[in-house]
Amino acid sequence: MIQSLTSPMPRLYLLTNDDEFALLYQKLEAALATGLIALLQVRRKQTLTLPDGEARLYEEALKIVTLAKAHNVAVVINDGIDLAKKLGVGVHLGQTDGDISDAKQQLASDQIIGRTCHGDMDLVAEAKNDGASYAAMGAVFTSTTKPNADIVSRSQLMQGCQQGIAMCVIGGLTAENVSELVGLPITYVAVVGDIMDLPVERIANRCQQWQQAFSNWNKPAL
Repeated sequence: MIQSLTSPMPRLYLLTNDDEFALLYQKLEAALATGLIALLQVRRKQTLTLPDGEARLYEEALKIVTLAKAHNVAVVINDGIDLAKKLGVGVHLGQTDGDISDAKQQLASDQIIGRTCHGDMDLVAEAKNDGASYAAMGAVFTSTTKPNADIVSRSQLMQGCQQGIAMCVIGGLTAENVSELVGLPITYVAVVGDIMDLPVERIANRCQQWQQAFSNWNKPAL
């Protein structure tokens, strides 16, 4: 079946990994300098396990937000409404990591609020009704970040895209396999390993490869 030729081209949504911070910062500089990153999520799980984890995360996030602002890239903090409020940025919330209503009360009206919805249409509808900016569905493919996550089918993604909320896909996505999603009206494609696990000198080129993959979005998918 041929999908619509007018699906909007997705935008690249980059998530940080758990690299040592100096290396992470260099990678982010390389990626953001391409002008191809639409949204950046600060997700530093290992930092939070340190004795001074919250203070260190604040320091790291402040530097990342400053860098992102220099490149006009919006930022969301993973699972941290309080930190997002301190930094004046958005937040991405897992199902057990805070309420959208709480985030809306604490953050500015123009700040992005994302919600993890896995492959559950009820959760997507709930995210829309609660006022989230986007719903995230995945894993689309097997992911090294969350290897035990259930895989979401193209049919489920299509249903999610029909719920009237901006759709983000995540999980094992690469600049090559994202072609399997061509034709779906996806707003964000979230990426961690396919960009952030590369050496600094390869980051910019990989971002360009992603942009090339997106340029094929409005071609018919059989």
